[in-house]
Amino acid sequence: MRSLRRERSFGDKTDELIAALESNTQRVEDVDIEESLRDDELRMIFMCCHPELSQDVRVALSLKLVGGFGVGEIARIFLAEESTIAQRLVCAKRVVRERNLPLRMPDRAKVRERLDSVLDVIYLMFSGGYAAHSGEELIRRDVCLEALRLGRLVSDSSMAAPRVDALVALMALQAARLGARTDAAGDLVLLEEQDRSLWDDELIAQGFYYFERSIVGEEISVWHVQAAIAATYAKAESWETIDWRAILEHYDQLMEMTGSPVVALNRAVAVIKVHGAEAALAVLAPVERPPGSAGVSSASCGAWPHAGGAWTVC
Repeated sequence: MRSLRRERSFGDKTDELIAALESNTQRVEDVDIEESLRDDELRMIFMCCHPELSQDVRVALSLKLVGGFGVGEIARIFLAEESTIAQRLVCAKRVVRERNLPLRMPDRAKVRERLDSVLDVIYLMFSGGYAAHSGEELIRRDVCLEALRLGRLVSDSSMAAPRVDALVALMALQAARLGARTDAAGDLVLLEEQDRSLWDDELIAQGFYYFERSIVGEEISVWHVQAAIAATYAKAESWETIDWRAILEHYDQLMEMTGSPVVALNRAVAVIKVHGAEAALAVLAPVERPPGSAGVSSASCGAWPHAGGAWTVC
């Protein structure tokens, strides 16, 4: 799968960046890194997340060259125009060329500086697979599981941290629902209507394992809160037994942390369940809808991705 994806992602003419990444991927012995960071895909993400590139450019470049996503797919992940993403990729080439940036694995002392950018890339890769919106399949299970694998590699390295474990927990708990997210015709099935017997018990167990690891210490990240939402869904025996007050409490915390209109749209689902539709309309009134979301409700779609993650209700 990885070789096929690399062929797809390298099929366009980003020759300079591709050559730099590929040549440095082969020189594993030149860098003092541990075994878990010798994985080609993970190392290439670290290479793309150069500190002299802006955060948006790092993520877009990684999704393009490593994740195998097209410009249109990346635009949907960022809720941006395709022209904006294309310009970011052009900017990346120009910055790398003009500043003569070394696209190689940083030394051990500098690897951790790129961690948060790498985590953003991994989960946006997962989000892109979870709600692909293009191609023959609405979800791309292989991409989701690859993102989960990359997250576990980081979690098993010296960069292990509560927020890394929280991200792995979130992806595992969401990936557990992949088998129930589409029907025999390939159409999306909402969480309310999913057959929970199709959920993957092994991935759920993995999710709770990493979630337990993540809550050691005082650190609370957006990944922790999103994982808590996913865990609340997973613990319920049915749609009717979901603890919506807990879900709403988590979304309240997420709103405080992000102020994102994407979060506000998803929060409205919990507000409906706890306080009714009229209350949900009231809280949504001042919310500016994200670009490209016209005609879509947070209760009807699989994921609301944005530059810092995706909140999922199905």
